Amino acid sequence: MRRATADSSTGRSDPELKRAALRSGRAAEAAVVADLVRQGLTILATNLRLGRLELDVVALHGDTVVVVEVRHRGASAWQTGMESVVPAKAKRVRAAGERLWRERFLRDARVNRMRFDVAVVTFEGSGEARIEYARGAM
Repeated sequence: MRRATADSSTGRSDPELKRAALRSGRAAEAAVVADLVRQGLTILATNLRLGRLELDVVALHGDTVVVVEVRHRGASAWQTGMESVVPAKAKRVRAAGERLWRERFLRDARVNRMRFDVAVVTFEGSGEARIEYARGAM
C-alpha cells in the first residue's frame, strides 16, 4: 500500500505535487523552446525518447545540432539548476545525444557537429520565465 504524504507548507499530497512539478517542467521547456525559436533555431524535437534515455530539446542552428537539457528549480530548492546537472546526468544526456547522432545525423550532410547546452528556467512572481542559458555546458 502506498502512503500519500502531504507537503506541510501547502497541504498538497504527493500526486498533486508530482502533477504540479510536471506542469512546471512543461512550462519551463515551452519557455526555452520559444526563446530558441526567437533566436532563429529550428526545433527538431522535444522530449525525444531514445530507448531509456530522453532529450528535452533538440534543435538545429546552422550546421550544429543543439541538445538542450532544461532544468527548473523552485525558490526553495537546495541547489541551483546548473548545480543539478551532476556528472551522471550529463553522462546520460551525452549518451542519448551520441545515440541520436549515430541513428539520425551521422550521414546528414547538413550538419557537422553537436553541442550540449543547459537552460535553467525560473518563474518570476508575475509568471514570466527568466532563462539562464549556458552553451556547451556539458
